[in-house]
Amino acid sequence: MFENYKTLEDIGATEWPNIILWAAPVMFALVFAEWGLSIYKNRDSYDGKDFLAASSIGLINVGISALIKVALFSAVLFFWNIVPWKIPPTWWSFIPCFIAIDFARYWAHRVAHEQRFWWATHVTHHNSEKYNFSVSFRLSWTQHIKFIFFIPVVMIGFDPFVFFICHQIAVLYQFWIHTEYIKKLPAPIEYIFTTPSHHRVHHASDEHYLDKNYGSTFIIWDRIFGTFMAEGETPNYGITKPVNSYNPVTLVFHEWYDIVKDLKQAENKNEAFKILFGKPGDEVIKNRELKRQEREEKAQKVNSPSPAPILTEKEPSLLQKEN
Repeated sequence: MFENYKTLEDIGATEWPNIILWAAPVMFALVFAEWGLSIYKNRDSYDGKDFLAASSIGLINVGISALIKVALFSAVLFFWNIVPWKIPPTWWSFIPCFIAIDFARYWAHRVAHEQRFWWATHVTHHNSEKYNFSVSFRLSWTQHIKFIFFIPVVMIGFDPFVFFICHQIAVLYQFWIHTEYIKKLPAPIEYIFTTPSHHRVHHASDEHYLDKNYGSTFIIWDRIFGTFMAEGETPNYGITKPVNSYNPVTLVFHEWYDIVKDLKQAENKNEAFKILFGKPGDEVIKNRELKRQEREEKAQKVNSPSPAPILTEKEPSLLQKEN
């Protein structure tokens, strides 16, 4: 299996282009252009502290990505090496690879909203009450563990270089859909691709908009798997329990802190599992205590003696009534 094993040096991974880094100046320029437009139109699209928090989170995330780049590349290479089939790095291989990555991104994104452990790696992207280009910078410092969702794509046999480029393009696509200034696009585009309109729904904290439109580049996955919702009224952005902080560390780790706090109060493995992999809003500990309190109140009512009837001076006893 490892006779033809290729290393990072063999495939020249250290020289692959970092498209996201190249695009960073353009993205910041567009952020400031959008901010200027919002000031010109007297719209409350940006908040200085929110922007600084998003930028800090994004820049630190870039640093983390650089630090673990070799480890991630090595993991991709390991799984690519162990499969006996290979797809040559031709121009056409980029198309199925991109589609496969987008399919994996849909499920990684959906699971990140449906299970609390994974939600902790993603909530940072949602805890802003603004919706603008800078929100795309808010990527959690712990998001890289979601790499496991992409292992099946690597094991299809796509060349690591093709996988790397397609993944960067998929990440870059997310930038332009974080804006309120692009309204609905022509119907064919809205039907196939994830657009700003679709993604505004996804970032909404309104109950009827929750857990919708997970698609990364293609919205067709949501249409197929029943998670699509068209944009109606203007959404309210953020999460259902606001963090009320601009501290990047708080914004990244507040959900992890709450998970650890709940785990310390778990009374058994079943509760611990529900805390980690139940829905983010299940509140396992709180609901347990409420149920326990209800049971205690019911028990008290059953066990408490019924009060003896009190006769008034004017009311005769039963014996007197019979006579």
